[in-house]
Amino acid sequence: MMIKHILKHTAATLMLTALALPSYGQDLLARQAPIDKKMRAVDSVAIQRLLERENIADLSSTLYPDWESTSINRYANVELPQEVKIDLRHFCMPTANRIVTSSYGYRPRFKRQHKGIDVNAYKGDTIRAAFDGKVRISEFQASGYGNVVVLRHPNGLETVYGHFSKRLVPVGVEVKAGDPIGLAGSTGRSTATHLHFETRLCGEYIDPALLFDFKAQDVTGDFYVWRKHGRGKVLDQHEADTQLAENATTPEEQSSTEAQATTKTKANSNARNNVRTRNHKVKKGETLYSIARAHGTTVDKICRMNGLSSRAKIRPGQILKYS
Repeated sequence: MMIKHILKHTAATLMLTALALPSYGQDLLARQAPIDKKMRAVDSVAIQRLLERENIADLSSTLYPDWESTSINRYANVELPQEVKIDLRHFCMPTANRIVTSSYGYRPRFKRQHKGIDVNAYKGDTIRAAFDGKVRISEFQASGYGNVVVLRHPNGLETVYGHFSKRLVPVGVEVKAGDPIGLAGSTGRSTATHLHFETRLCGEYIDPALLFDFKAQDVTGDFYVWRKHGRGKVLDQHEADTQLAENATTPEEQSSTEAQATTKTKANSNARNNVRTRNHKVKKGETLYSIARAHGTTVDKICRMNGLSSRAKIRPGQILKYS
């Protein structure tokens, strides 16, 4: 009798447990759902980051249809992308010298565009590769760059190094960031020893100062977003990760985020329209005091808005914010 009673009790317990399992399983799934959602987002970020690294590693082969082009100038058969995110990490400054002697831009004296920057150097200084890459051009141009080396990098950039006294790498050689590629000199169209340094994307010139800060001996950020139309943008790693996380959200979350961003953009636009910055173009004979008095403001406010000291000298044609 005792055994029969135990068996009945055990059977009843098992039946009650079986009946309770579905609801318990549902509760467990419900509790796990937010965790699973987060894990999927994390997995998406990790996968996208891996894909991004692979794309970066293969970006140059995607942008450039061939390798054999021997032209240093603009490509005729390359279609410019709308936007490219250039990875600036794992770099090396081409020279340890911090003095930029000539910036990028138009040169009134020579009536031509300066397509790179000139960095002070002494004859024989070692010049190094800015990123991992491959030597596309290594030659001498008597009336131009002199001894010049052009490197193509996996991040999509091409860097140009001119006026070497000696080239140290031949065409086709793969180099690592920091490898010596030449010795500073003054060959070609040059009046003094220096490094002429250019950065390009598909033959389009980019101001090297947007990417490299020679004074600080550093790059300006982890990534530089180049845009075909409009100004580029520097991103740090955190901003890049944030973009990846936003791309990993569900369509519903993405729609909600976009709606919030649109509302915020409109609010910011309205705020900017309501508070417009007013400028004053300095005329001959004007002083900070006379400008402040004319616009009903103070010298301190004008100096604060323009990053000036109260003793700063202003020049005709200078644009000053006053409200």
